[in-house]
Amino acid sequence: MTHAWMPGAWRIRAANDGGPLKGGAPRVVWLTLGTSSRKVSVQSAAARLLAEQRPCHLVWDPATGEIAQLVSILRAARALGAAERLDWSERAACPRNANTEGRLCVQIGVLAHHTDPFTAGPLAGIGTIVSWLDSWGVARQWPSGQPAPARDHRHVRSRALWARGGHFGASQVPGCENTSPGHNDIDRLTGTHGLSIHTTPLAPAATATAAAAVAIPV
Repeated sequence: MTHAWMPGAWRIRAANDGGPLKGGAPRVVWLTLGTSSRKVSVQSAAARLLAEQRPCHLVWDPATGEIAQLVSILRAARALGAAERLDWSERAACPRNANTEGRLCVQIGVLAHHTDPFTAGPLAGIGTIVSWLDSWGVARQWPSGQPAPARDHRHVRSRALWARGGHFGASQVPGCENTSPGHNDIDRLTGTHGLSIHTTPLAPAATATAAAAVAIPV
């Protein structure tokens, strides 16, 4: 059964979301919020994002497993194009429609820093998150491969790969200047059978098959 609001997550509903989604392959965008659980709680981070009208769908603390949901999965969020930190003063450049592309465009804000890969530590609750995404048909694939280090500047922002759906770092969204989540281990997020299909030149569409579901410990 699919749930527009993740069971077990704190529900902190945004008054203003990004509007209706425009269709296309379902996708997930991972980004970091420039802080950690030692400095701010999931609820406080969510409140800050709501006050600044840049909510993502989920705010996740990988150290504790706490999750807050701000926007229904059936609506667009507004985090792409905004600075990836809680203390910010201006927006980064990003096409206005990036938030609405895909029949799902789930944005997950992690309490972490983009220069310090959060997959090096505990990932409490990752199984719950990925299973929820599985239920909505999001493929466990990373078309653009592993996100590059935040300061690398060699981010893959291919519209052809983006159109395939699956999982992406915010640094891989076409047209956006976002740089998170940094060089995280994608196998720890979606399982060792998650398919990375980025090649040069692009592989034929027939090779871009969805990865088989695997069990991920919570």
